[in-house]
Amino acid sequence: MASQTELNINTKPAHQQFGPPKSPAREFFEQALITVIMALFLMTFIAQAVAVPTGSMQNTINIGDHLFVNKFIFGKPTPVLGRLLPTRAIRRGDIIVFKLPDDPKINYVKRVIGLPGDTVQVKGQRVFVNGGELPEERALVEPPDPQKPKMSVIKVEPKPQGAWYRVYYDAGRYSGGDDFEVNTRAIYGVTEPVKVPDGKYFVMGDSRDNSEDSRYWGFVPRENIFARALYVHLSFDPRANGLLGKLASIRWRRIGTAVK
Repeated sequence: MASQTELNINTKPAHQQFGPPKSPAREFFEQALITVIMALFLMTFIAQAVAVPTGSMQNTINIGDHLFVNKFIFGKPTPVLGRLLPTRAIRRGDIIVFKLPDDPKINYVKRVIGLPGDTVQVKGQRVFVNGGELPEERALVEPPDPQKPKMSVIKVEPKPQGAWYRVYYDAGRYSGGDDFEVNTRAIYGVTEPVKVPDGKYFVMGDSRDNSEDSRYWGFVPRENIFARALYVHLSFDPRANGLLGKLASIRWRRIGTAVK
């Protein structure tokens, strides 16, 4: 015969609810509130979605790609979050998201070439940092076509030792050496070396003949940099009209592509 204690244990409800039962509307409201708070926390401190409207980073990032970016990795450590969310210094080669110095309302995505204190010079299709050539894998492409989501690669040059990312040059303008057509608007680090000031960075787009970058408007202040690009979470043809058109133009193969 089971003891009275065993009977009491077996007859206890599996879950005791304190207070009056919640209505479905109240439960829905509480769940929605928690979701909104978590989303705001995520977008404020951890991550954010960024759209890419131009081709300055093709073929690394294509027009119409929507990026998921890491907002805390370059942030300043805080007493609480600093222990939970690791941060690090900005490195050469990082693809960063920043506010354009001349217009903070615009977000730009470029690759870091020069760090504070570096000397940078762009000679034709070669980039020199502190007197040594920066190892980059160069690809020759057809001129950008607005009808295509990415540029067509004609030839890829031998990969230099130490190169881990690829940059793209217009085959029709490529000389292979230091000879190049000087753009009168490119005034930083082109005709002569330029030193990157303390607290600032020299950045360039991967589509070198189709990028407005530090060669044109100068350096990026550290305080303008707020994220590092991680991967493509959505991509579709920006020319598509309406919801159905955008759904039909989704580039499924781009989704999940790491940005590096």
